[in-house]
Amino acid sequence: MRCRRQQGFSLLELLVTLFVIVMVTSLVTLNIGSGDRDILLKAAVEGLADSANYALDEAQFTGINHGLRLRMEDEAGEWRYHADWYAEGPTGWRSPDDGREVFASSTLPPGLEVQLEIDGVIQEPESLVPVSENPTPQIVFYSSGETVPGILDIRDAQTGELLWRMEWDLLGNFRLLRRGQLDDEVLP
Repeated sequence: MRCRRQQGFSLLELLVTLFVIVMVTSLVTLNIGSGDRDILLKAAVEGLADSANYALDEAQFTGINHGLRLRMEDEAGEWRYHADWYAEGPTGWRSPDDGREVFASSTLPPGLEVQLEIDGVIQEPESLVPVSENPTPQIVFYSSGETVPGILDIRDAQTGELLWRMEWDLLGNFRLLRRGQLDDEVLP
């Protein structure tokens, strides 16, 4: 009588292999998921700086002042920050007529805190909460090619860690600093 050799894998071997695959997949998914906010935040900050440069150019070309209003709203128990663009008209500030895609309202990812400093004065967080139907922008891009200097710090709401800093000078030269440092500086 011949002994039959076992062919294939036992149930235990299959279960162990399946468990290892599930664990590795879970770890990879967690690592990828944790970077989503960083990627979204980088895109939002770069988009904000690009739109600001465009707003300054548009103000100079058209002779119409443009402005940026940062606001925060409570969405499901969590503060979310929004950036809204305006153009100055004869009756006050309104949505810009040109560049609708560039001047579309944008929203920062959740879990952030924003601190705005204009001309050396830190704006109170309450100033970011909308109180009227026709708010005035905090940052104005004048048709003369100037803007009031400022700093926008974006921090992690839980740790307080500085994630991004946007600085601009009187001539509207914007500089993005990841974790408050230039790109060529060493980051951990």
